[in-house]
This record gives sequence, C-alpha cells and structure tokens, in this order.
Amino acid sequence: MKLGCLLAIICLSPILAQAEIYKAVDADGHVTYSSTPLKGGKKIILEPLPTMAAPAARARSAATPDDFPKVDGAVQKGRDDTRRKILQDELSSEQKLLEDSRQSLKQGEESPEVYRGQDGKTYRNMARYEEKIRALTEQVDLHQKNIDALKTELSKLK
Repeated sequence: MKLGCLLAIICLSPILAQAEIYKAVDADGHVTYSSTPLKGGKKIILEPLPTMAAPAARARSAATPDDFPKVDGAVQKGRDDTRRKILQDELSSEQKLLEDSRQSLKQGEESPEVYRGQDGKTYRNMARYEEKIRALTEQVDLHQKNIDALKTELSKLK
C-alpha cells in the first residue's frame, strides 16, 4: 500500500509542480510574485522546463554524420603505432631526465652553499641552499609527473 502511494505521488509530482504564478508591481516599484492572484497582478505564463528526454536528443544529434570521413582500420593502426612509438620515445627521454635530475639533487644536497665573511671565516648560506634544493626537487617532481602522464597515455592505447 505504501509503495503504491509513493509511486502515485512520484508520478503526479510533475503535474502538481506546475502552479500559476502572478506578478504585481506596487507604486514604489517593488515586485511581488505569488501563486495566488494579487490585486493589480498579472498572470505569468512560463514555458515548461526540459524533461529527462533532452539528453537523449542531444546524444542523437552528437552522433557521427553519415558523410563524415571514415579512416581505414589499417591506417588507424598505423597511426596508433606511430603514437605509441612517440610516447615510448618521450617516456625513455623523461626517464633519463629524471635520473639526471635525481643525481643533480643528490649532488646539491651534498654541497652546501658557502661564502667567506669579511673576517675570513667560511659561513653557510642556508637560504641559498634551500632555494637550490627546492628548485632541484621541483625538477625531479616535474619529470616524475611527466613519466606518470606518459605511462597513463600508453596504457590507454589499444
């Protein structure tokens, strides 16, 4: 029984949701909207809202037209093979750059930034060292992200 009532309410809700709307403007220019008739108000006629059928209509219009140029399967396979080769070449290049960046970072961490003061003593320049390490770390991260992106693209190929 409860399920039947719920189903009836759901089916009738679009019909019940359509109410008449009235608009009235007073002498000061204040606008009032109401679902009941107002003194001096006018009934507003609204166009119905699109229903759930609209996405299906859009899907049909997005279909490939019959006169759209088609690519032969062998041609497409050749294009895919070329793309795979390019991505693999980029991947191996990025892996080399990543290894170089890691070595640069390691060398940077092992060689602190120093300077000689007026008194002749050697001091560490921590701000410069941290900036150098930050830049080297960013390079390592950039190459790692590039490698991850290239691997993702390669995994998407057929």
